[in-house]
Amino acid sequence: MTVSMSAEPGTETESAEDFRSRVREFIAAHAPDIPPRAGVRSADDAAELELLKTWTAELYGAGLAGADWPTEYGGREGYSPRHDIIVGEELARAGVPGAPSAGTLVAHALLGHGSDDQRRRHLPAIRSGRELWCQLFSEPGAGSDLASLRTRATKVDGGYRISGQKVWTTDGHWADYGYLLARSDPAAPKHKGITAFVLDMSTPGVTVRPLREITGTSDFNEVFFDDVFVPDDAVIGDEGNGWRIASETLSRERTNVGAIVVRLELTLAAITELARTVTIDGAPAISDGAVREQLGAFTAEVTALAALTTDNIDRWLSGAERIHDAAMGKLMFSELNLAMAEFALDLCGTPGLELTPDMHRWQDEWLYARAFTIAGGTSEIMRTMIAERGLGMPRS
Repeated sequence: MTVSMSAEPGTETESAEDFRSRVREFIAAHAPDIPPRAGVRSADDAAELELLKTWTAELYGAGLAGADWPTEYGGREGYSPRHDIIVGEELARAGVPGAPSAGTLVAHALLGHGSDDQRRRHLPAIRSGRELWCQLFSEPGAGSDLASLRTRATKVDGGYRISGQKVWTTDGHWADYGYLLARSDPAAPKHKGITAFVLDMSTPGVTVRPLREITGTSDFNEVFFDDVFVPDDAVIGDEGNGWRIASETLSRERTNVGAIVVRLELTLAAITELARTVTIDGAPAISDGAVREQLGAFTAEVTALAALTTDNIDRWLSGAERIHDAAMGKLMFSELNLAMAEFALDLCGTPGLELTPDMHRWQDEWLYARAFTIAGGTSEIMRTMIAERGLGMPRS
């Protein structure tokens, strides 16, 4: 099952399926030897980081990343937004990472609002994999409610002094630069007075502390700013316009819309195979009526999510996207992904508690699945958005 693609995403003469075949062939020929892991993960070590940088350069070089950029910066003529969706689906199907998302986000910020010097300096480096970026948005008290951020940017001669803290920063311990949001006018309403910056992560006063997670890895980080100086030319766009810039760049990120359905399809197939392997009362679990009923329910829910995703994509491409569309897709995916991971670990029984190669995949899936219900807006926030903005219900 693949999200429906009616338009041609390649050149004017290349069909969607021809483009998909070309993407698959490229991935098969060039994919890095990076073990698949649940969720959005960082490089495990320096050697894996180098593989990721090389792979990033290859994706951009082949036009599978950054194709929507202006041609003067390496974009491709004849680009369609459906291009990104197909690429995301095929990367998910192959179990390999895409280009790091923070670089994609800041590239759109620089293309839309950055200076010529910022674009000339950073865009080629992002495309070549020479610069790894992190996204310095979330804070301990400003996650789902990002506009409540309190990291301060105080104007001084020649630039700003940054003080505060960020958290849940993927790749922060590897990043060369950060895409930073900080409050430059504390007297302004919370959606105003926020400024976007390019931050050199090697600047004195920046401290990065990896967070060890229940998965056993450190993909996220805390980042502290102790009177960090950033020059005036590090501001992206105009002072006080950071919220608008961040909102615009986040709204452009649709690469993984179709990929979430592919991931669930692959997980469901793996759970079905698991049910054929493990036993209940001496018989294959797949022969148990309750197990088959649950697998059927998961199949129906994945099918429903695929239909919802197709509708959301069509509305987005036609300019008729509703404010709650993304929230519905995110909520359904994260809750279904968690339920499937829990069911898989239940099927494993006591062996699921053992640290063996056979069980590691399901332990990793289950431990990370909860993060999807929190990252990018908690399930509670998503439900509130759907109720208030989608259904017009009164504010609680």
